[in-house]
Amino acid sequence: MSGVGVVTRRVARAPWTLLKSVFGWLVLFEARNKVLLAPGAVRLRRFEDAETRRLAGVLPSPPSALVATVIATHRRPEALCAAVRSALDQTVRGQVVIVVDDGAGLPELPDDPRLFAVSLAHNTGVAGVVRNVGIRLTRSRYVAFLDDDNLWEPDHLERALAVLEASEGADESGSSDGSGGSDGSDRPDGVYTALRRVLPDGSEQDVLSVPYDRRRAAREAFLDTNAFVARRNRSLYFSRLRRTPEVLPREDWELIRRYGRRHRVLHLPYPTVRYLMNPASFYTQWRQPS
Repeated sequence: MSGVGVVTRRVARAPWTLLKSVFGWLVLFEARNKVLLAPGAVRLRRFEDAETRRLAGVLPSPPSALVATVIATHRRPEALCAAVRSALDQTVRGQVVIVVDDGAGLPELPDDPRLFAVSLAHNTGVAGVVRNVGIRLTRSRYVAFLDDDNLWEPDHLERALAVLEASEGADESGSSDGSGGSDGSDRPDGVYTALRRVLPDGSEQDVLSVPYDRRRAAREAFLDTNAFVARRNRSLYFSRLRRTPEVLPREDWELIRRYGRRHRVLHLPYPTVRYLMNPASFYTQWRQPS
């Protein structure tokens, strides 16, 4: 009887196995998410629009520079201050940093004319909405992202912008389809560096450095926006789906893979991000579920 049950389960799983092999498990999970979570996303989009209008009236003028760094935060005051300092300590000076608090209140932050901080009217629990407000409140050629529990090396933005601003794209590791930038040149529109993944005790777990391949990204979750710096365009917005820790893939994967559909993305194999594998956070589930 048990043998019959095993065969039955294998037969039942065969279509799912076939679809995963054709499209990739992450793509299928995201398609399911869009069906199940769409109603909530519509309401969150309305909230995002309203908060963007409200907070735009709070800021004296839209923060503008070559690159805007968006830091989403929620109840991590000490970690946030460290993240903000690592952003302000970048060797690139043409930068503004905007901290967007997800409705919990802001701690005292460094006094720096490049730093702006706002709080949403209430907690959303949706990282994509918080980051989108930061994107929409700033004006810059490029946008970078940093979570409140992670840190950048001082040359993170310098390395990324050197490639994005170059007349020709870098040759280290490119997109698998060889598509050009949005202006028709070989210049990329987005780059991401390697992640130095560290454990809560401060020890290093490994370095995640995977060349960009959109087909590979359908099956492997190696994309993270803490390492991503991109040209501002209509593709640069996060999903508004409410993703609990059990909902995969994460917003990071969705943004970069979608951005790479029409814009050239490059990987820079330099570990410029200290990424905390935080068990108390909605961190990326890097391993494929069984």
